[in-house]
Amino acid sequence: MMRFYSFRVALALLLLLAPLTLLAQAQYLLRGVVRGTDGGALPGANVAVPTLGLGAATDANGRYELSLPAGRHRVVASFIGYKTVTEDVNLRGPQRLDLVLSAGTELQEVVIEGSGTLEQKLQTTQMGVERLSAREAKLLPALFGEVDILKTLQLKPGVQNGGEGTSGLFVRGGSADQNLFLVDDAVVYNPNHLFGLFSTFNSDVVQSVDLYKSGFPAQYGGRLSSVVDVKLREGSRDSFGVSGGIGLISSRLAVEAPIKKGKGSFLVAGRRTYFDVFTRQINKLNEDTKDYNPIPDYYFYDLNLKANYQLTDKDQVFLSGYFGNDVFGFNSTRGFNFDFHWGNRSATARWSHVFSPKLFTNSTATWSYYTYNIANKLDQFSFGLGSNIRDWNLRSDWEWRPTEKHVVRFGGSGTVHHFGVGRLQANGGSFNIGQNVEYDGLEGGLFAADNFTVTDKLALDYGLRLTGFRSGSNDYGGLEPRAAARYSLTPSLSLKASYALMYQYVHLVTNSGASLPTDIWYPSRLSVKPQRSQQVSTGFSWLLGAGKFLLTDEVYYKWAQRQIDFRDGAQLFVNPELDAEFLFGRGWAYGNEIYLEKKQGKTTGWLGYTLAWTKREFEPQRGTNGINGGRAFFPTYDRRHNLTLVLLHKLNKRVNLTGSFVYTSGNPTTLPTARIGVQDVYGGELQAVPIYPDRNSFRLPSYHRLDLGVVYKLKPWRTIGGESDLTLSIYNAYNRRNPYFIYIDEVKNEETGLPERYRARQVSLFPVIPSLTYNFKF
Repeated sequence: MMRFYSFRVALALLLLLAPLTLLAQAQYLLRGVVRGTDGGALPGANVAVPTLGLGAATDANGRYELSLPAGRHRVVASFIGYKTVTEDVNLRGPQRLDLVLSAGTELQEVVIEGSGTLEQKLQTTQMGVERLSAREAKLLPALFGEVDILKTLQLKPGVQNGGEGTSGLFVRGGSADQNLFLVDDAVVYNPNHLFGLFSTFNSDVVQSVDLYKSGFPAQYGGRLSSVVDVKLREGSRDSFGVSGGIGLISSRLAVEAPIKKGKGSFLVAGRRTYFDVFTRQINKLNEDTKDYNPIPDYYFYDLNLKANYQLTDKDQVFLSGYFGNDVFGFNSTRGFNFDFHWGNRSATARWSHVFSPKLFTNSTATWSYYTYNIANKLDQFSFGLGSNIRDWNLRSDWEWRPTEKHVVRFGGSGTVHHFGVGRLQANGGSFNIGQNVEYDGLEGGLFAADNFTVTDKLALDYGLRLTGFRSGSNDYGGLEPRAAARYSLTPSLSLKASYALMYQYVHLVTNSGASLPTDIWYPSRLSVKPQRSQQVSTGFSWLLGAGKFLLTDEVYYKWAQRQIDFRDGAQLFVNPELDAEFLFGRGWAYGNEIYLEKKQGKTTGWLGYTLAWTKREFEPQRGTNGINGGRAFFPTYDRRHNLTLVLLHKLNKRVNLTGSFVYTSGNPTTLPTARIGVQDVYGGELQAVPIYPDRNSFRLPSYHRLDLGVVYKLKPWRTIGGESDLTLSIYNAYNRRNPYFIYIDEVKNEETGLPERYRARQVSLFPVIPSLTYNFKF
């Protein structure tokens, strides 16, 4: 009897505790968005539950998801440069928890990446990705004190610059037009100001920049070499704020405020140079001077706007726009005027909707426009030349998390292109000539990808993109498979590999090594087929020194078809048969990138080294000998060695010391090796005609430069609060005269006046340049 009673008691207790046991084992989804106090989402922030050993990094929109057992948990959110936030939750079902992080009131440890911890970079499947935040870019020395996101990217391995003072990117052997620049999902076709010396990205409004060099996610397409994805800040949802800076050549101002507190915000930022203010005064003072040549006017300005609003718990809308112009003008007292202006415009409207904790979508509409115009006037004669490209784009991106092991992304996009390839207008006293060359194009793409965590050691990221393009009666298309894998040999060592195939349907018509405002965008049509490339890469990531250092080594090989160049003497401007001027060939690039970074302690930084080869080959075609008779050659952006060293040291609570050193091999160039004397039958002046060898058969001297900087944080303003600092930058600290280009100078005999010899002369742009910038925020 006693045994039966004990059995009934045990059974009753079991039935009583069973629901509690099941409740304790139940898993629920905790999700939300991590933002800064300025309202901007923080991509790459860490959200963790330390007691369970679980954590996740936020995506590009600041969203996170954690699958947790029911019960009470302490959630910790952290992001480099921000104060850590801890929240307690009592999880009894799916729950939303948004987290707000405030920036440190003092300069914290100087950091390099905004992408979270080194452990996250170790565990991610993606290869060849660099994430940069505006906060870190502002610490580095800058030319004229003007912070430049693209120049900071040039300090990463595998990324070459276009030459002294330029912002162009040449990534893993790709040309300048093979980079896709996105600002809030809108394409920017010329991301440069001041003929390439500065980029169009205002550091005051940039939240983060992601650079993809290989293993491209399936949602990106249309270029062969890289994707530069720029996300703008959203503005504070809680308070009014003003920030900006006053520099040597430009000033910046940004204003942000809530539309409705806690629900939405707006951000407006502007920037302008003031070269023209000084040059106009100099010209005015000398307007009565005989034979005085006025100094040309030049200035650039840009304006960024962004607004966001939380319609419901599941719906949010974003609006952003960019407007920027460069203006160059020369007005001579002799009746000759020259005006040249170029600029970008873009607009983005995005709706984000959460269907369930496992499914959400972004629907985006963008408009992009790039144009340049040249206007000359001499007395009664005027001449104008211009070109433009205009895009309208619709895209839909979906993310579905069916299980903890899978993250599925899929969607599609469509773009309508309009190419103003050339516009000519000439007017005289008795004539008027006009001609336009225009084309249209339609580009579309569908994609699907899955990030699959197979085991704790093995993760796969695979996808497929289907693309197509139509211009006139010409249709093109192709499949673009993408794949990446990560295998963890140990908790501190991972092996990685990736593969990507890409198509490019629009091309930049340029006859120079650097991207200039006069370059023309041209569609695939007639004989101009889409460019195509494939890239494989493999390597490892290794945590060293108790997690303080991360060493990565990546080896890549890229081969490309239908690469484009021009026949000698090509007519580029206002040519309705421009496709007949092209030559087509193949290219390949390969190299090894070694990267060591440190993110903890008072001294942080990175060291990068790239050993690389880039080649192009254009066989005889179209009645020509091709290029170099069909022999392979090195393009102007080939660099054998590239070394970068960046160090940042926190001296004390108010002072940061920064420095960067760059060394690259000289870029290939073409110089004449001999001259032939030519004289007409009437015995006129003897002319020396240069004889050129194969293209790019010489190399310029190597390029190296040391930049130094000091960031001094001023005491908080006692009247209105806020923070400010003085930034001293020394560009080219040891005054290295790096080559911009080489020209051949003629030396004549003093007695006969005939050419005696020729010598190569080097032109350099920048000596040592100190600059001081005052930055403020309140």
